[in-house]
Amino acid sequence: MPIISRFFGIIVRMFFNEHAPPHFHVEYAEYRAIINIRTLVLIEGHLPRRALELVQDWAELHRDELLKDWDLCQQHQQPETIKPLE
Repeated sequence: MPIISRFFGIIVRMFFNEHAPPHFHVEYAEYRAIINIRTLVLIEGHLPRRALELVQDWAELHRDELLKDWDLCQQHQQPETIKPLE
């Protein structure tokens, strides 16, 4: 599962050939979550409130890039790295 971005201890990944809706996976310490790219809603899992807010802020800034990476992963191509939240 390729790593898309890393920031503040948060790791963002995407799987190849995943199911809809377009989403990404987040790891933060012992927490795991899946976030919808279009709505930025937590689909599955749990993150501490502050980590979730950081991820949602980052994803809002990079939504177009995330959707592009989603399309690449659906085609079994390597997604591009996305700039971390600073």
